[in-house]
Amino acid sequence: MSGKHISILIHFVWSTSGREPLIDIQWCDRLYAYLGGVFREKKAKLIIAGGIADHVHLYSSLPSTVTIAEMVNALKSNSSRWIHDTFPQQRAFAWQKGYGAFSVSKSAEARVIEYIRDQREHHRAKSFQEEFLDFLNKQGIEYDERYIWE
Repeated sequence: MSGKHISILIHFVWSTSGREPLIDIQWCDRLYAYLGGVFREKKAKLIIAGGIADHVHLYSSLPSTVTIAEMVNALKSNSSRWIHDTFPQQRAFAWQKGYGAFSVSKSAEARVIEYIRDQREHHRAKSFQEEFLDFLNKQGIEYDERYIWE
């Protein structure tokens, strides 16, 4: 077979450091647009972004030329710098050290998009910590809760 035929769909999730509510609703859409630009620089595509004041969800399509770790590093480092430069009053802003990256099948895409779109409603009943542990459990990912929150 000639050519590359690839579908790498990833749902990224991570919080602000200490899960502090540092993502302001006044500029979160600008943050998501900036993150979309970081994806484009890496020849990836941001399909949808969402979240609330203490965390983000990014659903994306990645090329075969970039690893998940490289993508997360680029997203976190560039967006932190952008936040500090654009909003000087946000000098304390930082992302948590860890992250979640969950593979998504094309058949589940509509559900993932809807889930990310409904973050504000979803988090009226569930904290980020509860949500993240649900992700890990549903994916069968082992963890030690003593070390998961930094």
